[in-house]
Amino acid sequence: MKKAFCILSFSTMLLVLLSTFSVSAQAVDVSGKWNMKVETSAGSGTPVFVLKQTGETITGTYTGQLGEAEITGTIKGKEIKLEFKAGDYNIIYTGTVEGNTMTGKVSIGDVAQGTFAGVKEVK
Repeated sequence: MKKAFCILSFSTMLLVLLSTFSVSAQAVDVSGKWNMKVETSAGSGTPVFVLKQTGETITGTYTGQLGEAEITGTIKGKEIKLEFKAGDYNIIYTGTVEGNTMTGKVSIGDVAQGTFAGVKEVK
């Protein structure tokens, strides 16, 4: 009986830990204002992204050196992809989110490639 109770207790504890990990792994929320630093082969900039997340779908706005634009994107786990159009160029940000930071690569059509790092404003 003691052995069965110990196995049951261990199984319950393991299930609780796995559930907690699963919830925290899905708890990334990028909604809010992000201050970015971008370095590309065509120059650098400090755009601001205002994002809204609903499930895995992201919408929002970009304001920066390329003007203003509506953003669409996705987030799966910690992997993020943001896209918008500036003039004739399709801009794509791909990266990872870790807490209130975001890092990755940016592509400005066929014109420039680079990297970005962002910090979410916390109120």
